[in-house]
Amino acid sequence: MSLATDIADGFSGPTDAELLHQMSCGDEAALGVFYERHATLLFSIAIKVVGDIQEAEEVLQDGLRTIWERAAVYNPSLGQPLSWAVVITRHKAIDRLRAWKRRSDGMERLAQEALTDLPADPSGAASSHPCEGAVTRLHGALATLPRDQTAAIELAFFNGMSQTEVATHLGIPLGTVKARIRRGMITLRDALEDQL
Repeated sequence: MSLATDIADGFSGPTDAELLHQMSCGDEAALGVFYERHATLLFSIAIKVVGDIQEAEEVLQDGLRTIWERAAVYNPSLGQPLSWAVVITRHKAIDRLRAWKRRSDGMERLAQEALTDLPADPSGAASSHPCEGAVTRLHGALATLPRDQTAAIELAFFNGMSQTEVATHLGIPLGTVKARIRRGMITLRDALEDQL
């Protein structure tokens, strides 16, 4: 008997396979029961992969939506329902991590390109440099961020540190650094996108 079977056997009511069948017939209550049984495990898998609570919550929602939508194609001969749900959740988490990395890499590339156009001494040359307005807007947007986000972004983008180096330098977990940079970059993007 597998771990998934052991876990499912500990619950009263319909089996997980029966719940999937009910979901395939449009029974939303069956999804609720499946969620109550397995959300903690699926969430812990998501957070292990993405390393951020908010991202893990999104992964869990995406995973459950996929389970709901694909309940009719579940094939019991390929494994237990919980194993199937774990695989879906893990794939969703990996997809979200890759998408975040692509966005982060793109933002870093844009920041590096912008920095190559900045004058060496912004205080003296800004008035005559063509990027004067962009430099001012960037500094203004950075000033609106919480200090912890600003510190992480400055170390990563302006000092050239990796996220691991930033975590070591600040004495905080790597996941915290990633979250601060991500949230800060999203805020900067939103603040600057209508001006660029």
